[in-house]
Amino acid sequence: MRRRLLAALLLVVLVGAGAGWWTSRTWMPDRTRYPVQGVWLSDDDGSVDWRFLRAAGADFAYLTASEGAGTRDSVYAAGVEAARLRGLQVGPVHVYDLCAPADAQAANFVTVVPRDPELLPPAIALDIDSRTCPEPPGEAQMQSELTTFLNQVEKHAEKPAILMVSRGLEKQYHLAAMIDRNLWVSQDFIEPGYAGRPWVMWTATKRLRLDGASGPLRWVVVQP
Repeated sequence: MRRRLLAALLLVVLVGAGAGWWTSRTWMPDRTRYPVQGVWLSDDDGSVDWRFLRAAGADFAYLTASEGAGTRDSVYAAGVEAARLRGLQVGPVHVYDLCAPADAQAANFVTVVPRDPELLPPAIALDIDSRTCPEPPGEAQMQSELTTFLNQVEKHAEKPAILMVSRGLEKQYHLAAMIDRNLWVSQDFIEPGYAGRPWVMWTATKRLRLDGASGPLRWVVVQP
């Protein structure tokens, strides 16, 4: 009897784990609460079929264009064209390197991203990355360099940037309180509050699986 009970309990646990795993791969935020939804892609995500993304409810796509002072996304331009052909709005992302000079990073971004009034505001992904920046700068230096970068990028784009701040970076640098820009936050499934003020965009899951994509996708919503 004890073995049967243990076996039944194990079965329940396995079924629950399987259901949770499946839900994590298919979950999207409620469309009635967040009417505008989209995706953030880079060339690391592999090829995608834009027909399926549009059919799944993507209204926009943010595409990584550049990283740091020298890395450029090889499929950015093609992605912009393909997304627009399917009726999606498109915006560029720059992955900011805390240790790279601001001027060089801005030059890298404007080389990849042409001036285009139809583009969504540029998004700047900010995180603490020991791979590229093993010794992050102090708060004052970081804010000074980032401000220089923003001034140049925003002059090129002719619109204010969105700061995509991670939990770890916000904890260390308090950017949400120091720099007045719209915020893009990230946390799977549960609305995050780490920025300390309202956000405009939220990466609600990094695990979404859709037909037409070779791997998990970062699904993003806009605050109504």
